[in-house]
Amino acid sequence: MFRKLIHTLLVSSTVLFASVAIAQTPQPQPQASAPLMPPAPTLAASSYLLIDANSGKVLVEHNADEPLPPASLTKMMTSYIASIEILRGQLKEDDLVLVSEKAWRMGGSKMFIEVGNQVPVIDLLRGIIIQSGNDASVAMAEHIAGSEDSFADLMNSHAKRLGMVNTHFENASGMPAEGHLSSARDMAIMAKAIINDDPEHYKLYKEKEYVWNDIRQPNRNLMLWRDKSVDGLKTGHTEEAGYCLVASAERDDMRLITVVMGTASEQARASETQKLLTWGFRFFETRTFYQPGQVVSSARVWAGQADQVDAGLAEGLVLTLPKGQADKLEAGVTLNPVIKAPIAAGDVLGQVEVKLGEEVVHTAPLVALADVEQAGLFGRLWDSIRLFFYGLFN
Repeated sequence: MFRKLIHTLLVSSTVLFASVAIAQTPQPQPQASAPLMPPAPTLAASSYLLIDANSGKVLVEHNADEPLPPASLTKMMTSYIASIEILRGQLKEDDLVLVSEKAWRMGGSKMFIEVGNQVPVIDLLRGIIIQSGNDASVAMAEHIAGSEDSFADLMNSHAKRLGMVNTHFENASGMPAEGHLSSARDMAIMAKAIINDDPEHYKLYKEKEYVWNDIRQPNRNLMLWRDKSVDGLKTGHTEEAGYCLVASAERDDMRLITVVMGTASEQARASETQKLLTWGFRFFETRTFYQPGQVVSSARVWAGQADQVDAGLAEGLVLTLPKGQADKLEAGVTLNPVIKAPIAAGDVLGQVEVKLGEEVVHTAPLVALADVEQAGLFGRLWDSIRLFFYGLFN
């Protein structure tokens, strides 16, 4: 019996100690996984592009540089030039535009202006943007440049200035013409210019309808009804171009621009655009780290009237990254070994490098934010001596 009792105690002790050991063994904790990102959507379109408007980051692209007929997307340049002329004081919103017979006879989508009538510039702008009026586009072109041909030359000059390298315009409306071409990337550049260069007139692009000559016409951009964050821009359609749409939306200080060209229907261009916007906003975020001209560092100046100069990023630092990565970024500043006066604002003094782990995700030149004049003869001589010894020991 005694042996049986000892055996029972030993077995119980073994089980007890094993239980304690198991309880005290650290158990692996579930790890927070990185957000899963599905592949970018593939669209039923000839060409498409998704970019962040502030950072310029391209998130999705397909045939983005292929020259294609832009149809009425052309009118974005027509309205852009008109708004620029207003900003420059060369045109006023209440200026009256005489409607020519050529403008009145234009086919396709119309504002329904009458030949010989005088129409205020601001009403023509609405007719171009909201109603996609070919007649309004020609009337505006003739008023600004004298003829539509001369206006097309002006359009191409602005396209070149903006960096639209795959674009050539033959007319102000987008009516089919040989050589009248643009690309998804160029249309995104155009949209960005409209948004940034004249925010006040950009508000016209989100207006859902406009009435002229007792005719009420809705904006053809279906996205204005489907997604409250969408506030522009322009639709286009011809048999050759298919159904096209340039759209922009803003959520939580992040603005995306989409371009979809060559879809099969009005519904398709809206649904394909929605795919891009949904994917972009759900899986990416845009952060502003430095504003243009904000001081990032100070640099030692030799032989100057000042010993220091503030340095920063001329264009600021705005990055678009997959969600959850922005807080993991590390930025480093590298200054040129010796910086000597004279220095002009904008001179490159070094570089900012942004890393995500070991991967460099962004580099930008660090520039002087102010001028530094050269010191007098004695100051330059003294700093030359100091610089000599500085070089010896560094």
